[in-house]
Amino acid sequence: MSQDELLKRITVDPEICHGRPCIRGLRYPVELILDLLSGGETEAEILGEYEDLEADDLRAAQAYASKLVKTKSFEPFLQG
Repeated sequence: MSQDELLKRITVDPEICHGRPCIRGLRYPVELILDLLSGGETEAEILGEYEDLEADDLRAAQAYASKLVKTKSFEPFLQG
């Protein structure tokens, strides 16, 4: 699946999760998926725990994050 096709799986609706980007209109914010992946959960663990999700949804969240970091400017995270 191309990155453009993956990004179509990300929806923004003011009625769902306060307008935060979510997976396919479900109440799974992109940030939740990214937190789970960055926290070390495997794809199999996530898909087993959240049965509404599909493997392409996890890739869609990563594609969305990739698109965001390609913006022209951003503030670095504070450490410490």
